[in-house]
Amino acid sequence: MSSVAVLTQESFNEHRNGLLPEQISSVGSSGNDDDDVLPTYKEAFPPLPEKAATPEGRQELDNAWTKIRPLKSSIITQVFHVPLEERKYKDINQFGEGDQAKICVDIMQKTGAHLELSMAKDQGLSIMVSGKLDAVMKARKEIVSRLQTQASATVAIPKEHHRFVIGKNGEKLQELELKTATKIQIPRPEDPSNHIKISGTKEGLEKAKHEILLISAEQDKRAVERVNIDKVYHPFITGAYNKFVAEMMQETGARINVPPPSVLKTEIVITGEKEQVAQAVAMIKKIYEEKKKNATTIAVEVKKSQHKYVIGPRGNTLQEILEKTGVSVEIPPPDSSSETVILRGEPDRLGQALTEVYAKANSYTVSSVLAPSWLHRFIIGKKGQNLAKITQQMPKVHIEFTEGEDKITLEGPTKDVQQVQSQIEAIVMDLVNRMDYTEISVDPKFHRHLIGKGGANINRIKDQYKVSVRIPPDNEKSNLIRIEGDPQGVQEAKKELLELASRMENERTKDMIIEQRFHRAIIGQKGEKIKEVRDKFPEVIINFPDPAQKSDIVQLRGPRTEVEKCSKFMQKMVAEMVENSYSVSVPIFKQFHKNIIGKGGANIKKIREETNTKIDLPAENSNSEMIVITGKKANCEAARNRILAIQKELANITEIEVSIPSKLHNSLIGSKGRFVRSIMEECGGVHIHFPTEGSGIDTVTIRGPVEDVEKAKRQLLSVAEEKQTKSHTAELRAKPEYHKFLIGKGGGNIKKVRDSTGARIIFPTADDKDQELITVVGTEEAVREAQKELETLIKSLDNVVEDGMTVDPKHHRYFVARRGQVLRDIADEYGGVMVSFPRTGSQSDKVTLKGAKDCVEAAKKRMLEIIEDLEAQVTMECVIAQKFHRSIMGPKGLRIQQITREHNVQIKFPEREDVQERISEMPTLPAPELHSDIIAITGLACHLDRAKEGLLERVKELQAEQEDRALRSFKLTITVDPKYHPKIIGRKGAIITQIRNEHDVNIQFPEKNDENQDQITITGYEQKAIAARNAIQAIVDDLEEMISEDITLDSRVHARIIGARGKGIRKIMDEFKVDLKFPQNGAADPNLVTVMGRPEDVDEAIDHLLNLEEEYLADVVENESKQAYMKPRATASSVSAGEEQRSSSKGFVVREAPWTTSTEKAPDMSSSEDFPSFGASVTPKTSPWGPKRF
Repeated sequence: MSSVAVLTQESFNEHRNGLLPEQISSVGSSGNDDDDVLPTYKEAFPPLPEKAATPEGRQELDNAWTKIRPLKSSIITQVFHVPLEERKYKDINQFGEGDQAKICVDIMQKTGAHLELSMAKDQGLSIMVSGKLDAVMKARKEIVSRLQTQASATVAIPKEHHRFVIGKNGEKLQELELKTATKIQIPRPEDPSNHIKISGTKEGLEKAKHEILLISAEQDKRAVERVNIDKVYHPFITGAYNKFVAEMMQETGARINVPPPSVLKTEIVITGEKEQVAQAVAMIKKIYEEKKKNATTIAVEVKKSQHKYVIGPRGNTLQEILEKTGVSVEIPPPDSSSETVILRGEPDRLGQALTEVYAKANSYTVSSVLAPSWLHRFIIGKKGQNLAKITQQMPKVHIEFTEGEDKITLEGPTKDVQQVQSQIEAIVMDLVNRMDYTEISVDPKFHRHLIGKGGANINRIKDQYKVSVRIPPDNEKSNLIRIEGDPQGVQEAKKELLELASRMENERTKDMIIEQRFHRAIIGQKGEKIKEVRDKFPEVIINFPDPAQKSDIVQLRGPRTEVEKCSKFMQKMVAEMVENSYSVSVPIFKQFHKNIIGKGGANIKKIREETNTKIDLPAENSNSEMIVITGKKANCEAARNRILAIQKELANITEIEVSIPSKLHNSLIGSKGRFVRSIMEECGGVHIHFPTEGSGIDTVTIRGPVEDVEKAKRQLLSVAEEKQTKSHTAELRAKPEYHKFLIGKGGGNIKKVRDSTGARIIFPTADDKDQELITVVGTEEAVREAQKELETLIKSLDNVVEDGMTVDPKHHRYFVARRGQVLRDIADEYGGVMVSFPRTGSQSDKVTLKGAKDCVEAAKKRMLEIIEDLEAQVTMECVIAQKFHRSIMGPKGLRIQQITREHNVQIKFPEREDVQERISEMPTLPAPELHSDIIAITGLACHLDRAKEGLLERVKELQAEQEDRALRSFKLTITVDPKYHPKIIGRKGAIITQIRNEHDVNIQFPEKNDENQDQITITGYEQKAIAARNAIQAIVDDLEEMISEDITLDSRVHARIIGARGKGIRKIMDEFKVDLKFPQNGAADPNLVTVMGRPEDVDEAIDHLLNLEEEYLADVVENESKQAYMKPRATASSVSAGEEQRSSSKGFVVREAPWTTSTEKAPDMSSSEDFPSFGASVTPKTSPWGPKRF
């Protein structure tokens, strides 16, 4: 069989490494004289052997390719036969069914193998199992255990062989069970029995027995021997570094286990073949007997502290002595107080060993340097820098500092220890001369106040006096604070800390009860108000509770007198807030709200300013009539009286008070105010005000037109009298669309029922869930009669009829306009009557009405009234400049719709296209645009004048708005250097927003592409625009006073200074009121940092930055020094360097290659002859590369 060799760069390198130096130089030489040394092509690449010529005249290659075995499939198939007598299920009639089939399906699901069952002629069962080997073996085991009857047998082997049958982690046993398809039970270690039980098929039992007996037979050949040798002789048997025992194991093939020195066992265990074990035992006993006979001992005293130097790291020194002298050194255990060291060995070697022991014992020494414990950390230095200098010079010296002890322990080689001792003594002397310490006693409860928020106080003291201050942690509960450093600085820091402590002892904490609703107002929107308070009382700490706690306690802490002053000041603030938070609601009829607001909000603005109150009106689309006034009580009452006076002037409004017992108030108000609301609606919308529940006040206020107020008063007193005497309630139901008809126009129908029966009828409001429920209240008799009348009306409404009427087609549009709004109103008012008009374009005047008879009649009557009004309508023209039309109409025509509803008129604006047509038709008219200014108002004559006044009033408002807009459009520009623009804008636009809001102006900065990049435009009222310009100019003046200074900060610390998400740099800029600019990536000088601000702020910021640089740079240097010892990653440069080195190599050179000895060239890859495609016929040709083989 032939083999193919592949030469790679690695194998060639290995080949070169195996050559002698002179051979390597000869291979690398390029001279023609050394060509003989180069291998030939055939030597380097020998041709594959070829077969003899075939009868056809061709040569065939007999190589490895012809003998390649086909790949085996991972799927195997095995057939198992279960004889009839061993079958567990013998019912032939149920073949393919029943338990047998279910078991096979279960086995397939469990193992993943595929099973096929067939019945042999002898009624035996043949099972073909397909799948992966592991799955087939598992399936076989399951088949044997579940489809074949089981037999059992026992096999007896020595107890010590059982563990070999089990194998490591039971793997051998599992393999055996799988292989033989049996279940093997081995007795537990504590069981004295040596019988192993096997269950399975007969065939499997025999196989399992055979395998177990084989394992036992193999173990019979092995032996285990235990030899007791005195512990003191073990080193001679093992030899130095276990050399002797390793040689014995290699020579004999046995395994020898000698217990380590730390284990106090004398037994040496030898395992292996019997002959090997016997040979090893003989060798061990020979060494033992020889040493026991010749070895003597001497005992010497060595200081206990020096024992570890004799032992050496991991006992290496003992092994070294044993190797040099052949003498064993016995050291007493660490827990023993004995200092005696015993040397055991040949007499002539003991002297040399003793010299080695003393040399090793005295090679290291332990010394100590006296140094006060408070100086230890100064000796160590920041992050161990001072100590690192010493340890780098003397790496073998171990320096130990013990907390609380005034000494430093040194351990190491004697000379090195002496040098280190002198260095540390010099450092201690220097520190003692120039440093001092003191301790002061301060109550632990004041410690955190001395530290300050974020360590502000203590850090300031440390920096100012160049001292170190140690404040004990809370868990120590110690009073002592230690100050260390320069003697003068220590005394000054001590003085300041004692002053702070004494001030805190005089400190007082006071809790103020302030309602939580006032907390936000005291703090201010962005904390500006509480900042004013804190600035006024800087020594007082004010703590507000978390809003989630819903606590009213505000804590003040500080000097006693300052806390009292602050407390009084805040109490005054709260009193003013309480006084200013008084609120009163004034019910004003909705139609008068616009009069209270006034033209352009003039009236309401005047009332607000003169009474110093906040007045809130409901939204236009709201049904509420309440105007809420907030402020001081007296001011609120004054504003309330002024608003009521306006309403009184506009209408004949009066206000009276009625006395009704307070116990009846709830029943008069009714559920959700339904009862009192029905009275207010019935009496023309008067306002009835009941006192607060539980106040005990009997006075009820009624306000509205005189007649309506009197009517409401009579009804209230009547109902109250009924409630006091006897009251009865009944309920009945009617469709919601019938309600308006039952009530009648102006409440006429329901009034008749009320007058005839004396009962009160309450209909549901829009907010009630049950819209069909009608409540009747009164005496029992009155309720019964009213209920009877209402039921008769409801019954008649259920009787649907159809009727018709005639309506002139010219009026049809009015009824169906706005999606039939008029018809919907009629249907709502008259019991859901359906009114049908003829189709558009039809000239028919017939209109059909369908509904309850009474409702249809009432609807007809109402429609005739409407037609009569339409006939009586006239049209008036109102001239308003077209430029105001769009504003008068309002968004989606909302404003003009409001005017049409209020005055019950129709208003038509000229259409633009009509105007254009008129202009084109009448080009000679001097002023054709006048036609577009005419607005047509259609309605009853009495309504037209009021509608026209409403339109003209709106025009005046628009003109006023235009004038105001013109005044607000005053524009001026200010020239500001673009570099100041970001400062004027501020962070997130804070500064420019404040200027805009304060002066009510718009400030526009130039766009990126604008020519004038220094022009800032201000738009607003003239005076306010000038004020805003002055404010911007003041900022610019401040900025121009600032200076810019460049400093050099190592770029490696930039990231640390900037901090996560710029947190660090923002803190520095806020603290020192400066701007910092760090270089961008790729900058010419990556270390250049620019600091901008006022001169004094810039100097402080630079000092702070340089201190940070020094601190952070120490960490950077330390990290870099660590990195120096780490394995560097492969870089692109190193990879490319390697490639360059390889490319520069001349490679592998051979002589007599085909391309040099033949005229032919190397194969042409583009040639179809050299590289034919599949299916193409190619004429074979000879080649120096040898015959082609495809």
